[in-house]
Amino acid sequence: MDDHTSDPTVAPPPETENPTGWLAADGRWKHATLRRATVHGVRLFNAGAYHESHDCFETEWYNYGRGTAESAFCHGMVQVAAGAYKRVDFANDDGMRSLFRTALQYLQGVPRDYYGVDLLEVRTAITNALEDPSRVDGWRIPLDGEQPPVRAVDFEYAETLAE
Repeated sequence: MDDHTSDPTVAPPPETENPTGWLAADGRWKHATLRRATVHGVRLFNAGAYHESHDCFETEWYNYGRGTAESAFCHGMVQVAAGAYKRVDFANDDGMRSLFRTALQYLQGVPRDYYGVDLLEVRTAITNALEDPSRVDGWRIPLDGEQPPVRAVDFEYAETLAE
């Protein structure tokens, strides 16, 4: 494990969950900073703060080399957030479709339950949005089997990324 992605303060998943990335035998995340960015990024996405969500995944993406599942996941989630931003904030459905097609390419082959994100649901939702862009409106990404609401700490985290 790379020391730059470890953080013992990142909480474990709920007891009912055992997502890819959680090393149950060791009681820690393989890449805790990825889990932290994912939690904040998903909550921000679910609040419609797509730009901030994008930043969470983009900053973490730089920790991983090309060809890794971590890089593909982060890059795919960057595209998901950017696509939703295009649709919701700019009514640019063609831009959304382009970004979602790229997201599908990146997310292909990444495990379904990656760091708590139900990627099967994400891939299904963005595939459906290619046919009917309005399916993005109000869409929330599941994390640990729930659709977590945003908290102030999520915006605070995103603000630290801009510094």
